[in-house]
Amino acid sequence: MISVNMTPVPPSTLVAYRDDGALSRSMGMIVAGQLPPLPPALAGAFVTAILLAVGVAGSQGLAVFAPAVALLLAGPGSSHRHDGRLDWLVPPTLRLTEYGFIASVGFAREVPPALIALLLGAMVFHHYDIVYRLRQHVYPPPWLATSGLGWEGRMLLVALGGLVGWVTAVFVLLGLYLWGLFLWESVTCWLVAPRTGVDTAEADAAD
Repeated sequence: MISVNMTPVPPSTLVAYRDDGALSRSMGMIVAGQLPPLPPALAGAFVTAILLAVGVAGSQGLAVFAPAVALLLAGPGSSHRHDGRLDWLVPPTLRLTEYGFIASVGFAREVPPALIALLLGAMVFHHYDIVYRLRQHVYPPPWLATSGLGWEGRMLLVALGGLVGWVTAVFVLLGLYLWGLFLWESVTCWLVAPRTGVDTAEADAAD
């Protein structure tokens, strides 16, 4: 059984929305929260967008990794509390860049649209689930982002598929894995959650 009450509270909702994997969090530990998160995230997203616009997603060789590596500029900002006035822009910047990269690689390598939708759908479900959980104060366990590979892990894995020519196989396997992981964890989490954050607040007020 999963104990929701024992799940650590994230330092802020914006940090939880980022969906950082192990690599990004490790990069954040190096700077110990001293790097503002928005400038590097915007810089990485801008460079990634330029690379995708010139067709890097369909290129051969190591160049396909360039967009994912560029967005790693956002990694060191993962340890910041994201309490700046415009830091709310960081999670949507990461989401749009990740989705755009994966879709670009899929279409450039002629992956069937249904498989692109399969993979993107798993990520959209996961990110919506995180938003809803945080609103109800039902926090995702720390291992979930690691098991889900984080935005950087998913991008690098798709890039690896492009490098070795197994893009379609990566979309199938990664899509099925993420759907299985995120659905299983979400269902089991909500089944053991005794009450929502709203219910808890109402109960406390009644006491």
